[in-house]
Amino acid sequence: MTRVLVTCFEPFGGSTVNASAEAVALLPDRVGDVEVVRATLPCVFDDASRVLASLIDRERPDVVIAVGEAGGRVSVDLERIAVNLDDARIADNAGARPIDRTIVEGAPTAYLSRLPIKACAAAIDGVGVASGVSNTAGTFVCNHVFFSLMHLIDDEPDRRGGFVHVPTLDRLPAVDAARALSAVVATAARTTEDIRISRGTES
Repeated sequence: MTRVLVTCFEPFGGSTVNASAEAVALLPDRVGDVEVVRATLPCVFDDASRVLASLIDRERPDVVIAVGEAGGRVSVDLERIAVNLDDARIADNAGARPIDRTIVEGAPTAYLSRLPIKACAAAIDGVGVASGVSNTAGTFVCNHVFFSLMHLIDDEPDRRGGFVHVPTLDRLPAVDAARALSAVVATAARTTEDIRISRGTES
């Protein structure tokens, strides 16, 4: 049975809720024949990547889907690129605010997602939720986790992973975000080669 680890974040920035946590909490234990393992990461730069590494070691998932909240967005977005940079506009939950800091010394400048992002976006559309393919996960803890994940699995060709952003709850109810994430889980588990359609942007 395929095992998919889906992570989310605790609230941050003074908020009492995090849309990613609300959505991931609604995911079932099984999506078809796929086993779903859910976990919450701290919104703390270095702690988040350490917890993620421990989860991967313990759970040995075939696929890892990290999920975060993105204010201002109106669609569930598959992130394409993780950059090797922390540049925090606000402090994390431990008070750290790294500026222009390399996440992993000696690692590549960026990694591409190893999820079938366009197929996943199409699957989200198919369940009636707006999707997008994004070319920036920001430079806060979401990107830090995305880059750390891709670095952790870089030498494991059979393990896939990537990052998904969901809108805040006022823009998309958690039940709809969870429906979109279920579609991502099912698609990522069974699809090894992405579909070839344009999801590019002009800016």
